Amino acid sequence: MANVKTTLDTRRAKSDGKFNIIFRITHQRKIHTINSGVSLLKSMWNAKKNMISDAHPNSKLINIKLQENHYKIQHALLLLDDNFTIYRLKRMLCSESEDTTDTFNVFSNKIIQQMMEEGRTGNALVYQTAVNRLITFCGDKITFDKIDYKLLTEFIHHLKVEGLKTNSISNYLRSIRAIYNKAIKYKLVDRAKYPFYDISIKSQRTANRAISKADIKSLTSLPLEYNSASWRALNYFILSFFLRGISFIDMAYLKRSNIINNRIHYTRRKTHKIYSVKLFTPGKEIINILHQKNQNYLLPILPNSIVEDSLEAKKIIKQWIKTTNKYLKRLGEQLALDIILTSYVSRHSFATIAKHLGYSNEMIAEALGHEYGNKITSIYLDAFNINTLDAMHYDVIFLDKS
Repeated sequence: MANVKTTLDTRRAKSDGKFNIIFRITHQRKIHTINSGVSLLKSMWNAKKNMISDAHPNSKLINIKLQENHYKIQHALLLLDDNFTIYRLKRMLCSESEDTTDTFNVFSNKIIQQMMEEGRTGNALVYQTAVNRLITFCGDKITFDKIDYKLLTEFIHHLKVEGLKTNSISNYLRSIRAIYNKAIKYKLVDRAKYPFYDISIKSQRTANRAISKADIKSLTSLPLEYNSASWRALNYFILSFFLRGISFIDMAYLKRSNIINNRIHYTRRKTHKIYSVKLFTPGKEIINILHQKNQNYLLPILPNSIVEDSLEAKKIIKQWIKTTNKYLKRLGEQLALDIILTSYVSRHSFATIAKHLGYSNEMIAEALGHEYGNKITSIYLDAFNINTLDAMHYDVIFLDKS
């Protein structure tokens, strides 16, 4: 059963120094918020009573309105009971029936907003890009029953003419399909009209983006000025390699609390898989060099005040990746590497080097947190012993080993 609380959202102030009053809904340990539309200075809020203090000139009138809205939400939650979703709650509060026909744009924006509120910023931005592409092509008034085989094939043709690559088109179609599937569950469109049965969503195998052990050794031997942009970019790249190909975004969120018994434990934000990675001396040395005192995070990428997985955090990390890749590209050109050096090359390189050393695809897949082979069969197979994975990890990252 979900519950609601009226509270002042003090996480971030508006430009005028005021904070929003929100209704915080908690359901199965997940928190959702609805803005009340009222904001005020922190000094005007009675935190003990969760209401506007008497010092505010319109406290009585606004408190009555807040209380009325609180009761409306509470009543809606009782009606929804186990069928609660934040989307259904908001529709009910807007006095919209469950079978109201939304346009694709309106419904998509609601789903994307819900994802943002849940901290799924990365997925939300992917969905938003796909939605923007389709809306640009056919307009924002299109309804789900108009999205058929003919429209989708014309959309695919349009994207190809614009020069988009196969994998980009595939990403857009998968996002649109996911939104369409949600619309079916919300009874906004009949399942019988599902247009994706006859649409082939193809992906193209990407070119190899790995470098050799010798290349990595050459990179670490470059004479770079301490704390320069190139020096920092290279250290992020090498640290990722030393931590079994950890992604830049997961690396940015690492804290001291992630280090337990000389291992880094973390949950990958993209797949939600749990990782336990041995922290060998070379990786530890880089962390000690990069870590700044009084910082919550191991690396100087995110500020202490950041709301994790927020749009602001996503933008900061995206800019860091862009800057890092710019300087990595220059370093790669300096060494005349055959590929464009980016932060993601570290992950590809770890896997490729492990393969060249004779390790199995299954072991490499487990080290990187990937599925390999038949998913059902893999359930019955024992996971590789952590010491076995550590041994492979050691063989890959120690550059003096052949």
